[in-house]
Amino acid sequence: MAKIRRAIVSVSDKDGVVAFGQGLVDRGVELLSTGGTARLLKASGVPVTEVSAYTGFPEILDGRVKTLVPRIHGGLLARRDDPKHLAEMEEHGIAPIDLVAVNLYPFEKTVARPGCALEEAVEQIDIGGPCMIRASAKNHRFVTVVVDPKDYGRVLAEMDRAGGEVGDDLRFELAVRAFARTSEYDAAISSWLAGRDGR
Repeated sequence: MAKIRRAIVSVSDKDGVVAFGQGLVDRGVELLSTGGTARLLKASGVPVTEVSAYTGFPEILDGRVKTLVPRIHGGLLARRDDPKHLAEMEEHGIAPIDLVAVNLYPFEKTVARPGCALEEAVEQIDIGGPCMIRASAKNHRFVTVVVDPKDYGRVLAEMDRAGGEVGDDLRFELAVRAFARTSEYDAAISSWLAGRDGR
């Protein structure tokens, strides 16, 4: 089992995210977020810390770099049963992150529009999102990853059932679905780009 104490919520599809964020906070979870998701949560009265404040590093390059920092990925990838990992986390001031709720920039919807330009499509290729998803899914023994808003209710219900924890079976199921989503996303990108001349 893995107790949820700290979560990152950063989504392009905002469906259900305010209720989910509030549900996490109501269950004692510290909420981290980025960009538009953080603004929506704050405007809706949900207590949230912006990732840039948490990491001490600002969002840069027009938002292209937000979460690609050791304090995020160390918190996701550390094995909580490895004394060396725990010591390195303490040495570098890295806290564990127990849940990631991310859905990706809408590349597929963008390129489905007639006349979509290459530059517009490229800006909808998510980098930080897939990195967090894959890191969380790889470390699913300790981290819960949610890529579909339809699973928000399941996660909250599981936390209620298990005293704030998410069980092994659900974490594994969600990790498999997360890898499927990043695979689908990359396939859509490569397929669309293969039909272009790169200019």
